[in-house]
Amino acid sequence: MDPAQAVRVAVITLSDTRGKTEDRSGDRIVSLLEEAGHSVAKRKILKDDSKPLAKLLGELAEDGSLDAIITTGGTGIAPRDMAVDVIESLLDVTLPGFGEHFRAISIAEIGPKAMLSRATAGRMKSKVVFALPGSTGAVTTGMNQCVLPILRHAVSLASR
Repeated sequence: MDPAQAVRVAVITLSDTRGKTEDRSGDRIVSLLEEAGHSVAKRKILKDDSKPLAKLLGELAEDGSLDAIITTGGTGIAPRDMAVDVIESLLDVTLPGFGEHFRAISIAEIGPKAMLSRATAGRMKSKVVFALPGSTGAVTTGMNQCVLPILRHAVSLASR
């Protein structure tokens, strides 16, 4: 992939309570991607359930119309927060620095509660995957300071 071209992204919101009209975090991801010149090729809202998420991620990993996947929600420590466990079980390569950077920035913004986030990233087949928390503030921070600065470069490396 040419590092200057737009990245084609799937956005997945994980929530037991949000529908399309209440998905402010998903909307924020879409808005920030489009403002940066990228395109949202697919968008889904799933309940916090590991099997549908694993199935969808497997399908998206094979989808030639996508370059990257961004999820929001399910990254905490509540019993229903399973996104990170599912995503990391499917990754071929993990990017520990992503979560470390996200938490360092978040600690400066919200204090020690940031340590409760398990935001993560990695490569699944030729797709770059980013898992962000579900709050709109965390999504804004994660997109602006973690995802968008590296998205094109990460996709160009993952698709070689």
